[in-house]
Amino acid sequence: MPTAPSAQQAMPSSTRPFDVTEYAKPRSHLNPIAPYTPRRVEAPNLANTPRIDQFMHDGKLYISMNDAVALALENNLDIAIARYNLNIADTDIWRAKAGSAILGVNSGVVQNTPGGGVGGLGGLVGSGQGGTSVGSGGAGAGAGGLVISTLGSGPLISSFDPILTGAVQVDHLGIDCTSLFCGPHQNTTTANFAYSQGFQWGTNMAIGFNNSRVTSDNPFNAFTPVLNSSFQLRLTQHLLQGFGFAPNTRYIRIAKNNRELSDVAFRLQTITTVDQIENMYWDLVYAYENVKVQKESIAFAQKTLSDTKKQVEIGTLAPIEVVRAQSTVASNQQLLTLALTNLQLEQLLMKNALSRTLVDPRLADAEVIPTSAMEVPAEEPVTPTEELVNAAFSHRPDLAEQRINLSNTEISNKAIRSALLPSLDFFAYYGGSGVGGNGNSNYICATQPAFCGLTSPPPNPAPVSYTDTLNQLINSTAPDKGVGLQLTIPIRNRVAQAVQVRSELEYRQSQLHIQQIENQIRIEVRNAQFGVIQNRASVASAQAAVDLARQSLDAEQKKYALGASTSTLVLQYQSGLTSSQVTLVSAEAAYEKAQLELDRATGLLLEHANIEIADAVSGQVTHTPNVPHVAARPADQFPANPPTQQ
Repeated sequence: MPTAPSAQQAMPSSTRPFDVTEYAKPRSHLNPIAPYTPRRVEAPNLANTPRIDQFMHDGKLYISMNDAVALALENNLDIAIARYNLNIADTDIWRAKAGSAILGVNSGVVQNTPGGGVGGLGGLVGSGQGGTSVGSGGAGAGAGGLVISTLGSGPLISSFDPILTGAVQVDHLGIDCTSLFCGPHQNTTTANFAYSQGFQWGTNMAIGFNNSRVTSDNPFNAFTPVLNSSFQLRLTQHLLQGFGFAPNTRYIRIAKNNRELSDVAFRLQTITTVDQIENMYWDLVYAYENVKVQKESIAFAQKTLSDTKKQVEIGTLAPIEVVRAQSTVASNQQLLTLALTNLQLEQLLMKNALSRTLVDPRLADAEVIPTSAMEVPAEEPVTPTEELVNAAFSHRPDLAEQRINLSNTEISNKAIRSALLPSLDFFAYYGGSGVGGNGNSNYICATQPAFCGLTSPPPNPAPVSYTDTLNQLINSTAPDKGVGLQLTIPIRNRVAQAVQVRSELEYRQSQLHIQQIENQIRIEVRNAQFGVIQNRASVASAQAAVDLARQSLDAEQKKYALGASTSTLVLQYQSGLTSSQVTLVSAEAAYEKAQLELDRATGLLLEHANIEIADAVSGQVTHTPNVPHVAARPADQFPANPPTQQ
């Protein structure tokens, strides 16, 4: 019989851990190409971590409770799916810092791993903060249904990322001339550029720079070709709606809150999964103990049947006793078959929960051997209920999620109140224009005839270069400057009023929802505490029943040996012992689950099990868990052979 691996030794996986920081920030703009090239996210690793191979011996998987939790942190697909939400929330921060509306984060719990009775949330629940929310997100209005939240409302925000646009065009125009001052052909080349950027305090900046070169057959143009350049710098500042940092940075603050919400949600995911794995482990232990009890029961029934047949042969018992003994054997065989099939199911569920894939035939066919046993302490520690409730208020992730959602609603409400105001913008602009090209003597003669005599040739004007044209933009040759106010007043303003009132109602609704969760937590903690007390009493009662049944069976066997009893009575007492033993194992499993439920209800499950959330994030366990209320099972109690149906 191989010795089970020690659960106290940390055995880190050699696989590459999940690196959250790899996609936590966008690519730097210092590399001019990087922001415009796609980033490839590595395909998920569907192979099981090497840790699982370290527990395989002779085709069996020997795992303790601590080993099961460690394997789940590395391989469980529910946790693996939830990990991606951390970086998804990071991308919302990128969008918000660029001035864009956010898309929202998923704050739900993934529970697609079958098996185990858990007290956490069920299903995959989306919590979007950028507009549409499903389930517990948005206004916190109940579970399920479609809730359109006002978190995406408020004044429009300009892009904080600079935007550079440019247009270059070459144009040829043919003209049907009807005038002496017309040229039949005109070629135009334009090169226009614009730069725009918004700022977090409500200022928008726009710069335009336009250039054109026009060549025409018109003999009276001032320049041939004509060079035109112009620029304008315009600053616009919101004075009422959209003024200040609060409405313009709301997405940034909400996105950062949502990143914290993702951390909290991942913690809740880890708690829920660990809670499920521990429940499944105790289900597996119960299944093994049940098989053990049923095997002992059928072995006793078969021995009693054999003894009864011998006594019938010698005439000390009536033949009907053999029929009764055979009926008991058949009944016990049925119970053993049920116990064996239940054990096989629990093994399959456990392997599925602790692995990414069951493609490996060694793992698929392996029997899972639990090396931990249930432990009921001699004395139950007593912790005041109010202390447990206060711990739950400080550690429960679902309560922390609702508080973050309430903070997001408050941030959004400030922006929505700004959107209620009229729009009043102050703007100022400065620009200039310049013109140049090769001077046309015909234009001078037409506009200034004194310079062109009948005998003297027309003057040849000096050309104005493109550089001189650009100088005209800044030397006030042709300035364009001004300031102004632009006012927009929506009459009655019913849309903004409706959004503002709705946002306040959602905020008050969220406050009530938090109070409701706190009340629910108080009840959960008290119920969990009562459950520990009640199940401990059940264990004591079941243990007393086992002791009584064993003593009664011993007494009846002694009577039977002296001829003062019958095999039927002995089998009845044996059946009573079997039933009491099954009840004891069930009570011990219920006690362990009650302790687990108390840890979940107080939010201290990870702390009490010495689980590092960083290990769950990376998918690489470096700190071995240490689950409480667990005892090491002696190696001589491990099954020598895989269970098979008899």
